[in-house]
Amino acid sequence: MDAIEVEGLEKRYGEVHAVRGVSFAVARGETFGILGPNGAGKTTTLEMIEGLTRPDGGSIEILGEPVWPNPTRLQSRIGVQLQKNAMFENLTAAELLDLFAKFYGVPLEGRAPRLLALVGLEEKADSQARQLSGGQQQRLAIALALVHDPEIVFLDEPTTGLDPQARRNLWDVIRAVAAEQRTVVLTTHYLDEAETLCDRVAIMDGGRIIALDSPQALIDGLRGRSRVIFEADGLDEDTLTALAGVQRVTSADGAYELTSMEPQRTLLGLVALAEARGVELRGLSVRQPTLEDVFLDATGTEFRE
Repeated sequence: MDAIEVEGLEKRYGEVHAVRGVSFAVARGETFGILGPNGAGKTTTLEMIEGLTRPDGGSIEILGEPVWPNPTRLQSRIGVQLQKNAMFENLTAAELLDLFAKFYGVPLEGRAPRLLALVGLEEKADSQARQLSGGQQQRLAIALALVHDPEIVFLDEPTTGLDPQARRNLWDVIRAVAAEQRTVVLTTHYLDEAETLCDRVAIMDGGRIIALDSPQALIDGLRGRSRVIFEADGLDEDTLTALAGVQRVTSADGAYELTSMEPQRTLLGLVALAEARGVELRGLSVRQPTLEDVFLDATGTEFRE
């Protein structure tokens, strides 16, 4: 039995069709990502699964039980960290954990030190929430979502607004949560985050899932497509498009990007062309496919955060 099964999920807000026929399943113990640009329908999908927003159509099961029409009976088995967290700012981290334990009717029994250690806040037990940095508050929010020992943890854009170091610190926390054999579902608009953390990822755009698999399988599906990037003067897109292996050329102010199925042949042709025309190639590099290329391949547009 899967941890989560979603079939034909639909949601409208007036004229806006926010979620369009979304279907997927999440295995127990899996870290599953819902990736997409802002406005893709990620948060709405997550809120319907969590029992916070009623769907207009489709079905959702968590741990073999339907979420709707009575979502409250399953909420003790899930932990939720929302995109925006509101905390009692004058309470300490330890006091907040104790309060949330009382909300759920579970004894804290030493859970506070263990949870604070899990999220790397051992030294902040007696610090008020308002005294914590943004990254520390996000880590505390995850600890609060775990206080009742849920089987499934939902994280909605957990690293949005954090600086690069704080983001990577939070990645370590998410890995630690997953290592406890919990099912983790997270939404993100960061491609590197999904590629690093998730066993599988559903890429959403315009309320639909446009691709679903492991990050590596999605990338491998591009069959080795690479990007050759450089700057040069005196070259044109038509000539570059004619090079061996080139599928697509984009340029702006002397900066070029060639999408190639055969990067070695493309490079050899490019160097020969530059030598023949006496052109200097600046900043030449070859980049392997990423989830950004998967999105571009599926939608025909660049990924936008």
